[in-house]
Amino acid sequence: MFMLFYIERYFDELWYLVLEMAPWLMLGLIFAGLLKVYFPQKHIHRFLGKSSFRSSVNASLIGIPLPLCSCGVIPTGISFYQNGASRGSTNSFLISTPQTGVDSILATYSMLGWPFALLRPFVALVTGVAGGVFTNIFVKDKPAKPLAQSPFSNLKIDTGAINNHKKNCNDDSCGCHEPKIEDKRHALVRAADYAFIELLQDIAKWLVIGFLLAALISVALPEDFFSSFSGLGFLELLVVLAASVPLYMCATGSIPIAAVLLMKGISPGAALVFLMAGPATNVATMAVLGKTMGRKSLMAYMATIIGGALLFGVLINEFIPADWILSKIPHLHGDGHEHQMLPVWLQWVSAIVLVVSMAGGYFYSIHKKRKKMNKSEGITVKVTGMTCSHCEANVKRNLEALKGITEVIADNRSETVKITGSNFDLEQIKKTVNGLGYQYVG
Repeated sequence: MFMLFYIERYFDELWYLVLEMAPWLMLGLIFAGLLKVYFPQKHIHRFLGKSSFRSSVNASLIGIPLPLCSCGVIPTGISFYQNGASRGSTNSFLISTPQTGVDSILATYSMLGWPFALLRPFVALVTGVAGGVFTNIFVKDKPAKPLAQSPFSNLKIDTGAINNHKKNCNDDSCGCHEPKIEDKRHALVRAADYAFIELLQDIAKWLVIGFLLAALISVALPEDFFSSFSGLGFLELLVVLAASVPLYMCATGSIPIAAVLLMKGISPGAALVFLMAGPATNVATMAVLGKTMGRKSLMAYMATIIGGALLFGVLINEFIPADWILSKIPHLHGDGHEHQMLPVWLQWVSAIVLVVSMAGGYFYSIHKKRKKMNKSEGITVKVTGMTCSHCEANVKRNLEALKGITEVIADNRSETVKITGSNFDLEQIKKTVNGLGYQYVG
């Protein structure tokens, strides 16, 4: 009976967290889909080209609303860097983007109240700009050459079976290269597909982990568990930082955990440290960044995040009353389950749609990718290191910029990339893939 009581409490708390976040997360996904369609990432790099304060500001402002966590922001940022963005603006983008996003801002409001919903993008902007300026001052290396302009080697592959009508064409001057295949679906359809299939599948794993851990902490730890740390001041922030830096947790998935930690007695400043360092850093991110952009850029990146997290954590604890911040958190009112920001029916509908979309989108995305792979002709290469749809999009965008390639289909689950075209260069494909931080296997 004792065990059944805790199991019942666990699932009750888990469903409560889902109900609280679901409507705002759904709204955030809708905004993210519209942002993806009407402000595509392929046009962003032109704002990031110079080693200047303005480029750092541009990169941070662009990155804040984008729904990219560190698994997606690293290949995206590296892609910008490889296509001509400066190291400073690239670091600004890498620092500001994973800390927040249009989806996580709304979800933060639902679980942590409007002070944290405003603090997260503000801190992301300040630290992003600071990181870019810091990199520009201490890292003087020039930006990388655009991948599409790199020279081609002599190793050629001719897939003439799929391009027989071009068998007598050996260069661009004849004008018979096929245009890149474009998505001709309605903008709203593309937005929905990105929001509820691609993006939701990218964050689903870490969102589920966040919910499960938050519910477990809520049930397993006694109330005011972290109150003993409240008198430690700066040491409390260091403890939370040490646990957050190597951990991977997306900006949205970190919200329910932070909410429960606050309920258990952690200080608001320490919660902000977790919300910053958890999504923005992890071991894999640091390894790829150091390999691609150099140790100095990595040091500037880490110094900005660690220093910014500790600085803002101290400022919040010193100058903003904790009781005032906690009073703005909806789920801390009453017994924790009494305060309702939205109608119960809307929470239930949103939660059901969210769960169904996560489960259905998983199987649909597998079927959709497999169907495209089977339908498309060309060669298939193995590429490891892709973890999400943003990784796939980066591989697709950069490879399709190479001479002779008309279409690329990347699948992170099977770790394969299917390439269609004629007279393209496998060595250049390898160089491009490895330059993005992935591993071309062959």
